[in-house]
Amino acid sequence: MNGQYLDFEQPIQKVVERLNELRRVAKTEDLELHDEIDKLENKLSRLREDIYRKITPYQRVQLARHPNRPYSLDYINTVFEDFIELHGDRQFRDDPSIVAGWARFEKRPVMVIGQQKGRDTKEKIFRNFGMAHPEGYRKALRLMKLAEKFSRPVITLIDTPGAYPGIGAEERGQAEAIARNLREMTMLRTPLVAVVIGEGGSGGALALGVGNRVLMLENSIYSVISPEGCASILWRDDGQKEKSARALKLDALSLKEFGVVDEVIPEPNGGAHSDFRSTAEGLKEALSRHLTQLSRLSPEELVNQRVEKYSRMGAFKE
Repeated sequence: MNGQYLDFEQPIQKVVERLNELRRVAKTEDLELHDEIDKLENKLSRLREDIYRKITPYQRVQLARHPNRPYSLDYINTVFEDFIELHGDRQFRDDPSIVAGWARFEKRPVMVIGQQKGRDTKEKIFRNFGMAHPEGYRKALRLMKLAEKFSRPVITLIDTPGAYPGIGAEERGQAEAIARNLREMTMLRTPLVAVVIGEGGSGGALALGVGNRVLMLENSIYSVISPEGCASILWRDDGQKEKSARALKLDALSLKEFGVVDEVIPEPNGGAHSDFRSTAEGLKEALSRHLTQLSRLSPEELVNQRVEKYSRMGAFKE
């Protein structure tokens, strides 16, 4: 596992540290410690299975926010080939919190659009912590329309705490930009697959989330509000975040049951950052399958399927 451990992962950290120490001693002292190392490795495997089998909704929130979790550019550079980034909304400026451009997926040209957080302080500021301004959503829509013009599929990678709520963003029409994306994505005459890879926060995520297929990585989240925000509003106590996370049903498995998402892509024990390559392979396989299915539909069928999909959500009988 890469570097940092969450609070509920402390038992794992202790075993990993002990295992690393045994390996160091075996190497430096030229000792035969294979049996002890094997026992610890087995213990570590069982411990991970036990911890991640009982994971709570808020612990999934923590994994979705993990600083080592793969971001959009990690998947773009691994799952796709020949990525050419395109910039600007042709109205105001380029928004670095959204990276987008042409790429090849299994030799097929596609438009890929992702929300990008930053790794270090400098990049976090440059990417605005993954929170897009209205020009970011307008850039995304411009490129979706470009993909539609050439009948190329659109793939969006969602990972944001939410749309940027600053005064400048509001002055430039944040709400209008998000609403326009929702309308235009619904009517887009080309295959559209949205994937929640980390945080799917509020309208900032939904502005890239209207697709023929909506997929989620196992430890990603998708919600109208953060657990902390929900707890502070409902109970005036952000310490109730565990309770609010359960109530929000923001985890992938719950959303699959409700029909909000179409597929949950499994992650290794420890989250996507613990084995990025296998996570990327799982994402690639799922994208390949869904794009193959959608490629059989006409533009009219794609629009109708999308409209029907979202019309069914929230319908109930008493």
